[in-house]
Amino acid sequence: MDLTSGKICSTCGTQYPQQELSGTCVICADDRQYVPAGGQVWTDRSQLHDTFHVSWQELGPRLSDLRLSPRFAIGQRAILVRSPGGNVLWDCIPLLDEQTRIRIEALGGLRAIALSHPHFCSNMNEWAEAFNCEILIHASNSPWIVNRTPRLNLWQGDMLYLWDDLSLLKLGGHFPGSSVLYAPSLSAGGTVLLGDTLMVSPNGRHLSAMYSYPNRMPLPLQTVAAIFDRLDMLAYDTVHSYDRALSIYGNARQIAATSRERYGV
Repeated sequence: MDLTSGKICSTCGTQYPQQELSGTCVICADDRQYVPAGGQVWTDRSQLHDTFHVSWQELGPRLSDLRLSPRFAIGQRAILVRSPGGNVLWDCIPLLDEQTRIRIEALGGLRAIALSHPHFCSNMNEWAEAFNCEILIHASNSPWIVNRTPRLNLWQGDMLYLWDDLSLLKLGGHFPGSSVLYAPSLSAGGTVLLGDTLMVSPNGRHLSAMYSYPNRMPLPLQTVAAIFDRLDMLAYDTVHSYDRALSIYGNARQIAATSRERYGV
């Protein structure tokens, strides 16, 4: 079975194995996402390669932002974390072009792909095959994984230590297994990669947690409180959310505390 081929949802970027493809993307049919008013639209690898390329932006000495240009699907980005014990790709994007593969190989390849939640699985299998690495997704997110591979590692519990000073922490909320990547040495006070387990506001002054961001569906306040409780276990000053423009440098922990006060939890 070729898990690196098949159709790709143009709305969320999820890749489906051809034999499992139905009329509608199950990720988008879920209340957390949406099917466009004009109906389901599919694309594939060849069309993406013809139209898009992967653009890079350095976020720090060991941190690179990767996204499709022009913007595709929900505009998600992947973040390459470089670490002595092995590199991690945090979340995934729906295209791996040859220039990107060569560049990552020159930086040491990938030891793992770690996913915050199912919206960002994209074409994770193609990336994993190219770099001969495992895919880490929390087991609570298993029902929404549509393209499985033997490389898939469904981790359990509240925290998974990786190597060096890297670890995954389950916060829940947006999805049951929504997780963050914690890297204390990536900034002076520590860095948290959020995906959209928590969303940074466009003005950079607030963190929000929602069941569905595009459909404006809130989470119960007790769930929001639990998310902030778990985040408060970490020492950090920098956070990076799912989009290139949504990062906070230097005072992220204080902003998280202010955001929690606004929720009243």
